Amino acid sequence: MKYHTPSTFEDASALAASAPGVTRFLAGGTDVLVQLRAEIVTPDDLIDIKHIPGVKEIARTKDGGWRIGVAVSGAELGAHAELVSEWPGVVEGMELVGSTQVQGRATLVGNLCNGSPAADSVPGLVAAGATVTITGPGGTRELAVEEVPAGPGKTSLAKGEVISAVHLPPRGDNAGDAYLRFIPRTEMDIAVVGAAVSLRLDGDTVTEARVALGAVAPTVVLVSDAAAALIGSSLDDAALDALAAAATAACNPIDDKRGTVEFRTEVAGVLVKRAARIAYARAKGEK
Repeated sequence: MKYHTPSTFEDASALAASAPGVTRFLAGGTDVLVQLRAEIVTPDDLIDIKHIPGVKEIARTKDGGWRIGVAVSGAELGAHAELVSEWPGVVEGMELVGSTQVQGRATLVGNLCNGSPAADSVPGLVAAGATVTITGPGGTRELAVEEVPAGPGKTSLAKGEVISAVHLPPRGDNAGDAYLRFIPRTEMDIAVVGAAVSLRLDGDTVTEARVALGAVAPTVVLVSDAAAALIGSSLDDAALDALAAAATAACNPIDDKRGTVEFRTEVAGVLVKRAARIAYARAKGEK
């Protein structure tokens, strides 16, 4: 195995593009190192991107949004008061990944690129309308987060491409988001269902909304019909029922030891209503 420490994302991309065998990028390492120990994967080239300038930074962008470096840990996200205030749903999703020790290393990008449909940080990013910058042999491109996963353990990134930043849009006024998951235990488990809602209000009326579900399909799902059920409503019972119906209709889960198809589908409808209520309260300024 060859271990590389590039100083730029362009160099990291070039190394990955020219590598003849299996390549893995190392940022937090909480997935890659576990896979190495379990001999699930044995990379020919391990490319450590933690040494690239800016990868540990959380910075405000010119448009009022946020740029999050690819090696920023969950613990660092949770310690950033301004980011937590604007995007609590994004942060609380990432804070559910692993233990306290894992939080000191795990990253948004690692959780995204691991390709798990049950990844806790991804629904919140999708509901937020987050994008990523991808650096590859042909230069850089922007991609919506929901377009990165391509199936369990798979992404849409081409050979030599690496995510070089995460971007959150400006939060603006009268807006809120939330992420909830169901797990069999009280902590340290994989989501049976995850639900994220982000919305904006004009007075009491929802004017914008995005809804994302995790662990109910081969990838995290952006549910446009669920968002449409909220827009124009004041989150009354009829709107919440329509939201739940749209969410359950979008489910395409599997049966496994953590939950049946029927259970996951029902829980998706329940969780999305709860997440919508929390996001709505946050948009109204309630803590």
